[in-house]
Amino acid sequence: MRGVSFEIPNKYGKQLFDILKDVDVSRWDWQIGGGEAYIIEDGALGKDLFGTITSLTGKELLKLISENEYYLIFADLKTYMKVESELEIETYEDFLDSDCQFVLLTVDSSYVTIYSKSKSTIQSLYDQAVAAKYKKVEYITDDNDERTTLIAF
Repeated sequence: MRGVSFEIPNKYGKQLFDILKDVDVSRWDWQIGGGEAYIIEDGALGKDLFGTITSLTGKELLKLISENEYYLIFADLKTYMKVESELEIETYEDFLDSDCQFVLLTVDSSYVTIYSKSKSTIQSLYDQAVAAKYKKVEYITDDNDERTTLIAF
């Protein structure tokens, strides 16, 4: 098992928080890659959720994604034991050879792909996605992984 993929509803909400709430996000530093997500202000798209932020501690990320509703279009989040050790992760092989522990990619507001070096984290995320009644929940394996890059866009 490499990870899990599923589809989330294309609507305003706290999707990143909902996905990550059962993952111990505080144990890692998070690299924020290219993305597009907007905080909902007065029922409309407001300021960019991540702005110019390129890295956050796990506690900072949890606070940011749990405080306000937002509209998630693209997200590229990667975890490291220490952000200083980060390398550019573009392929699954790069991921395996790096200190990166976890990758969460969201594309087109609905399609979520998560890679983790922890099999128990993958299993937990799969169970959580099924319980949340997300669509097209499946494990990512060596045989069905069609991604060529681990970049959201």
